[in-house]
Amino acid sequence: MLDIKYIRENADLVKKGIAAKNFDPALVDKVLKLDEDKRKLQAEIENLRAERNVAAKSKDIEKGKKIKEELQKKEPELDKLEKEIQELLYKIPNIPSPQTPIGKDESENKVIRRWGEPRNYNFTVKDHMEIGTNLGIIDTETASKVTGARFGYLKGDAAMLEYAIVFYVFEKLSDEGFIKPLAEKIGKDLSTNPFIPVVPPVMIKPDVYRRMGRLSDETEIERYRLNRDDLYLIGSAEHTLGPMHMDKVINEKELPLRYIGFSTSFRREAGSYGKDVKGILRVHQFDKLEMESFTVPEMGGLEQELIISIQEELTRGLGIPYQVMEICTGDMGGPDYRQVDLESWLPGQNKYRETHTSDYMTDYQARRLNTKVKRKDGKNEYVHMNDATAFAIGRIIIAILENYQNEDGSVTIPEVLRKWMGKDVIK
Repeated sequence: MLDIKYIRENADLVKKGIAAKNFDPALVDKVLKLDEDKRKLQAEIENLRAERNVAAKSKDIEKGKKIKEELQKKEPELDKLEKEIQELLYKIPNIPSPQTPIGKDESENKVIRRWGEPRNYNFTVKDHMEIGTNLGIIDTETASKVTGARFGYLKGDAAMLEYAIVFYVFEKLSDEGFIKPLAEKIGKDLSTNPFIPVVPPVMIKPDVYRRMGRLSDETEIERYRLNRDDLYLIGSAEHTLGPMHMDKVINEKELPLRYIGFSTSFRREAGSYGKDVKGILRVHQFDKLEMESFTVPEMGGLEQELIISIQEELTRGLGIPYQVMEICTGDMGGPDYRQVDLESWLPGQNKYRETHTSDYMTDYQARRLNTKVKRKDGKNEYVHMNDATAFAIGRIIIAILENYQNEDGSVTIPEVLRKWMGKDVIK
């Protein structure tokens, strides 16, 4: 959440920023009115407490009794105001960065750069479902009978391909030798700390989910809730990686802390998305590799640049053409200060589709999670947090099958994955 002091001092800027994200700027006026009421009431309570101390010293029992009664009325009012302010602060999104394009929806996102040329085929290209079905490695028909729509089985070489991708990412990101040249290109002071592999829980408590800024009245429709246990299934490994240091103070010398998590993710994906309803592009259950990073505030922006370069390097390693997109204000997440997506080329759709996202939250999540850093001068500050996709497994499998398809129906395996696959071609 945003600091109430920052909102007080920059009310117009915050209004403008959240309006650009399609949020109601009146939220700012509401929270500032309650904040004013709270500070006034706080002053009254402090004065009463001072008077009570004077009365106690002078042994004025009658006056002390009246002051106690007043405090018993006012203190619960203060608690109520503080809770109302907290709820409103939770509803106010992070303001967008100066470089974020102003726009109403995804149609106003901007292409930053492209890499690779889409391959020219001398045969009619197939989409991933036709390829996967013919090879016997993707089965949504059986899954629909067993579980319902928007589920699938990955079988044989598709299952092997998933874990080859996992090992590929874990090997690269846990190697300082992979991180170092990317970090040096971005800034000489950027740490070369590798990422720690993590398999996190796939369930999360509701209050922790809200503190992450990923559960609200608007997003709850997308979440799966286990009512009996009062838990939610996560929509990304980021949701349980982010709270790993909640209510903790991290020593500055330990930062940056970087994690690469692998987990199953669950989303309702309500609504119709045309061709996306078929196949494994938009499903209720999918596996994902997610990066999470905690840094000192002044390095948060450079950390995002490093993360984006990692996404690009991993995708280039697979030989998949892609484009990098600066996401506009109307299409970005509430906690995001800056969002950058990577879209991979899918020949079966003849267009780029989102396969990665990178979210820089500044201290917005850390403030809610109460995650701080103890600086060298002894002061405590909120850390800055980044999260980003390394690979959404289903989507990158789609990209591999479609980009590496052959006329005879086989699929050539990207060279970097062959040592884990034990073969060069899926037949």
